[in-house]
Amino acid sequence: MDEKILLWPEGRTPYMEECAGQPAPTLEAFPAEGSKGAVVVCPGGGYTHKAQHEGAPIARMLQEAGVSAYVLDYRVAPCPYETPLGDAQRAVRTVRAMGYEKVAILGFSAGGNLACCAATLWDLGCPEAEDPIERQSCRPDGLISCYSVVSMTQHTHIGSVKSLLGEQAGSVVLQRRFSAERNVTKDTPPAFIWHTASDGAVPVENSLNLAAAMSLHGVPFELHIFPEGRHGLGLSHDVPAAAQWVPLCRRWLKDGGYTAE
Repeated sequence: MDEKILLWPEGRTPYMEECAGQPAPTLEAFPAEGSKGAVVVCPGGGYTHKAQHEGAPIARMLQEAGVSAYVLDYRVAPCPYETPLGDAQRAVRTVRAMGYEKVAILGFSAGGNLACCAATLWDLGCPEAEDPIERQSCRPDGLISCYSVVSMTQHTHIGSVKSLLGEQAGSVVLQRRFSAERNVTKDTPPAFIWHTASDGAVPVENSLNLAAAMSLHGVPFELHIFPEGRHGLGLSHDVPAAAQWVPLCRRWLKDGGYTAE
């Protein structure tokens, strides 16, 4: 039976009052026996909701491939803009504390923005923290970016920008903070990136520019651009060409040492 894990002890979750009655963030666990690595899954939803087809079905696909997966129920608008990233960072720390050798983060669309930001805005933990989870690094060991809203400054998805940043959506400083292509460094984790060229909601330039930034800084990445497919494909059952991302991603995870083998 799949289990839900509370990210913070009851009563200690930050920003609860500001999040308009949203439940505390959780992880839904899909463990794979013997897996060396795990993936935190961030569904999309424009920072207003979480798309169900980009959550549990993705985790089960990974679980079937021998990789443990944890679906993050992160908080969205009208929460303060640091809330989703804080939830994602805590999720990586929490899964790492379970003893996996590697922890990757995967995201779709706005959840991809969250995953990309978690991969570029991280710390190595606080050794002096009273909370043992906070002693863990929140740097993912890998990034899986699925038709992500990588940038909030160019070729972006305006709805995601407005939902995340709220009244400060016009702040250039904040737009840059949550534009992952601007924050890539040589220490950014390796990435698997995919998009469709015909995506009408989130332009393919988001993924192209992320890959270009990684190339510039010498970060390993694998990039797949499929010619056709609407935004929000998920597993892409109805677009066979784009559905190739699933076996390609599974192979990338296996080669990266996330499976039991």
